[in-house]
Amino acid sequence: MRNFLASAAFLFYCVALLARSEPQITADVDEQVDALVRTEMKRQHIPGMALGVYSDGKLVSARAYGLANVEWDVPVQPDTLFQSGSVGKQFVATAVMILFEESKVGLDDSVQKYFSDAPETWKNITVRNLLTHTSGLGEYESEERTKPGGPFDLRLDFTEEELFKKIVAMPLDFKPCERWSYRNTNYVLLGMLIHRVTGEFYGDFLQERIFRPLGMSSTRVISDGDIIPHRAAGYRLDDGKLKNQEWISPTFNSTADGALYFTVLDLEKWDAALYTEKVLKKSSLEQMWTPVACADGKKYHYGFGWWVEEANGRRLFEHGGAWQGFSAEISRYVNDRLTVVVLTNLDASHSDARRIAHEVANLYVPGLKMSPIRDTEPKVTALLSTTLVELAADKPSLGSFASEERSMWLPERIKGLSERLKSLGTLNSLSLLESKNEDSLRHYIYRAAFADAAMQVDLYLNQDGKIAALQVRSE
Repeated sequence: MRNFLASAAFLFYCVALLARSEPQITADVDEQVDALVRTEMKRQHIPGMALGVYSDGKLVSARAYGLANVEWDVPVQPDTLFQSGSVGKQFVATAVMILFEESKVGLDDSVQKYFSDAPETWKNITVRNLLTHTSGLGEYESEERTKPGGPFDLRLDFTEEELFKKIVAMPLDFKPCERWSYRNTNYVLLGMLIHRVTGEFYGDFLQERIFRPLGMSSTRVISDGDIIPHRAAGYRLDDGKLKNQEWISPTFNSTADGALYFTVLDLEKWDAALYTEKVLKKSSLEQMWTPVACADGKKYHYGFGWWVEEANGRRLFEHGGAWQGFSAEISRYVNDRLTVVVLTNLDASHSDARRIAHEVANLYVPGLKMSPIRDTEPKVTALLSTTLVELAADKPSLGSFASEERSMWLPERIKGLSERLKSLGTLNSLSLLESKNEDSLRHYIYRAAFADAAMQVDLYLNQDGKIAALQVRSE
């Protein structure tokens, strides 16, 4: 089995090389990147940003734009520290895989093996379910649960044990791997699992086994108390006015769902390591980059702490993050050995780090975006158009959704997507980019051209023509 996995990994590597396009690293491209970034920062009202571009794990460009601290008029530098948000999940997933390789954690073990005080309802939840967001656990970080007076009030401090008991008290949203739903709760628990298995705070384990060995000297867990040179301030927009980030208690600035500081310089070392076996074996990395499949017959584009995507036929591993007035994106185009990192100090409700990362990547490797194809199913396109318009108006007709999908569209999810769609302006057109069968579902990918930006829309229909999933994101 080990020889088979090694051969498969080597074969994939060879195929990736054959499909590779050399990034265009020229002065002309550099000028285009600068123009693009400055235009997007102005449009999105981003105070400061760091951009890292890496080819073959080596730094091509580390650029800094705008202000790290608006009050002191301090400019961003390549060594400015930004918060990771959920980009930090890939490091936690890597830590779990280190323990897996050392036979200290089993991916298909019940979490009850590591949490003996877990309820009986968790019996069928595995470590793999936590890694892939298929556990069925509720989301602790919902508006209702984190508001003042809520069980996870973000301004209050809790011990790890108190936080665990609060998570245990939440009901399951669905049975393990019945379907997929992104939950920060899963990675909070993985941090606790690392602590219980190793006896170390997960952040200390990351330092010992990942950051220090790779020379990532600035990367660390967030701390409001420590003196940390070169850290940026986070900001949010409130009625168009720039405000400081809201205060969060030390508890929620140290959980494992995305509470790190890092720089574009440190992430060069991380990107380089992912092409090697310095941290994990290639077979473990391939497990992390394999989409999860569940009982609903759908294969989800998520592995262990990474989205597993394609960019016009090329493999793309990426993840975004947002927390406390920061947004971040790491996009790894592995066939082309190109990685783009965007770190901003503006909340994700108003900034789109993913869009910038993808647009920059397309300048270095033209052709990453798909071209429209002939639309032979206008009724599907009309359904999507109506749904997007209704969502923008905050009045979706959930009758067009599959029954099991309706329960996933909670009021706060609808409100969030409505606000995002409104900010994009009028929907001008829909262009079909791809249509394919995925297990029991039909998957359509569209380019939605709004007045202010183009977005990618992934639409899944079941055999009855009902919407089984809908995702709107930057191209």
